[in-house]
Amino acid sequence: MIISLVGYMGSGKSHISKILSDKINFKLIDLDKEISRRNKLTIPEIFEKKGEIYFRKFRRETLEEILACQENIVLSLGGGTPVYYNNMEIINNNSKSFLRTSISTLAERISKQKEKRPLIAKIADEDIPEFIAKHLFERNVFYSKAQFSINTDNKNPEDIIREIIEKLYL
Repeated sequence: MIISLVGYMGSGKSHISKILSDKINFKLIDLDKEISRRNKLTIPEIFEKKGEIYFRKFRRETLEEILACQENIVLSLGGGTPVYYNNMEIINNNSKSFLRTSISTLAERISKQKEKRPLIAKIADEDIPEFIAKHLFERNVFYSKAQFSINTDNKNPEDIIREIIEKLYL
């Protein structure tokens, strides 16, 4: 079984996937870290040296390869992964997908991590909610296709993981 965590940056994909994989003894794969490892470059370096088109194609190929394996995996996806090609369809056909977070919670979480988030690093704190709202407007058509929607607002990781496990009957 493959469990894919889908959602916008700050939704908790990386944090929840680590705890969940430990709890249910599944292999953990962070898609963007895997892409970096295979290219021996950071994601920004891949964009700079090889371009966005290369990155999107490589991400798609890596996603397909991971989803085709027969291992028990918790897969943390980059926030833009479902948006390109027919990635969300492939994700849903080969895994169980989760997560949903409100704009206000995302803004609060992301504002605390601006230096780690190049996409928002230069955006004023008061403009972050509007930036997220615009992005979510574009991306929610893809995120809403996740098989299971677990709202992460005002929940600790243990509660979110419990809900995921309950949905999967593990």
